[in-house]
Amino acid sequence: MTETNSLLANAGIKIPKILLPAKRIDQQKWAVIACDQFTQDPAYWEKAAAFVGEEPSTLYLIYPEVYLDRDDRAERIRRIHETMRLYLKNMYKDDAVFNPPRQAGAFVERTTAHGVRSGLILSIDLEMYDWHSGAETIVRATEATVPERLPPRIEIRRNAALDLPHIMLFIDDDKNLLMPMLGKMLTKAPVVYDTPLMNGSGNVRCRFLYRNNDWAIIGDIFEHLSRASINRYGIEKPFIFAVGDGNHSLGAAKAVWDEYKAAHAGETDIDRHPARYALVEVVNLHDPAIVFEPIHRLVFNAETDKILKRLSALRGFSMRETAGTEELSRLVSGVSAPGNRCGIVSGGKCFVVEYLGGKFAAVDIEPLLENLEIDFIHGEAELFRLAQAENASHVGILLPPVSKEGL
Repeated sequence: MTETNSLLANAGIKIPKILLPAKRIDQQKWAVIACDQFTQDPAYWEKAAAFVGEEPSTLYLIYPEVYLDRDDRAERIRRIHETMRLYLKNMYKDDAVFNPPRQAGAFVERTTAHGVRSGLILSIDLEMYDWHSGAETIVRATEATVPERLPPRIEIRRNAALDLPHIMLFIDDDKNLLMPMLGKMLTKAPVVYDTPLMNGSGNVRCRFLYRNNDWAIIGDIFEHLSRASINRYGIEKPFIFAVGDGNHSLGAAKAVWDEYKAAHAGETDIDRHPARYALVEVVNLHDPAIVFEPIHRLVFNAETDKILKRLSALRGFSMRETAGTEELSRLVSGVSAPGNRCGIVSGGKCFVVEYLGGKFAAVDIEPLLENLEIDFIHGEAELFRLAQAENASHVGILLPPVSKEGL
């Protein structure tokens, strides 16, 4: 197992200790989908709270961003930490919320509208992650990390007794070696949970991965992916993981580890402290059930003219007003639409912007939005709803589709 541990460590991987809710817990109420398309939708969270009621749930272990600007932030964070400690009590008794921890990976199969997505939950070494532009670490960000968005996440994680995975890492496994192999290896392994998800969010099931031989095979595959990345991208250092979701959550985990490491420098076994690692789900970029959708931007307390003026710095910039969101969607998101377009929507007005740019609109426009209060929104309908809300001074930026091949 020593050689296997070395291969895993070289890839920034650690086998985590995983807690699952006890059998008496209603799993459908336990699991909450905290995706970006719901961050600014109070109705979604009110519906989730009504469904969960007083039952144990991860709903009480997370902080929906729609509530961040409320005056009770400190109290909410205190309640999150208190609930974590409460759920950890009585672990070996009949009224326990959690089963005893298991040192294992978790192979999960998530059924969505696009098919069944396979993922491997494990821990990633934060020493091998850097969100800054130009980083050459094994784990790298895929979008600009806004430092102003980190403090509330840092506050929650700093004293958290539990780590909840809201981070997805992509691997470029173009031969599709890992996930089908895991499914085959675990065919006869017991299913540790299998549950529908609330509000029509699909289904998820899980099997544990803990045998030494299984991890040895996984270590070999990640060693192969490490060598392949060097050859494929023509780089000196391997690039194995791209953060597909949860860039700011992982950035907060990194900040908390750096903070702890500095405060406890020189202490025995500090490099083994749990804060050094973050729980993540690893997914193959080429999984057919992964459908890339753009992450739109919503700028708070902004004026359309000022946003357009910032974007006018784009090379070859031009803009024109459209008849409405339907035309804007067709021009920016349509099958035949070029990638170097984006849309602006605020109140009752819509504009299409064209420019000469690279492969990713987000990369082109991100530097022009510095020092603005921004949220990241999935889904055109949600972006349009927020940008056109009555009495709201928000500007929505509609981004074009992203291709897997260009990532």
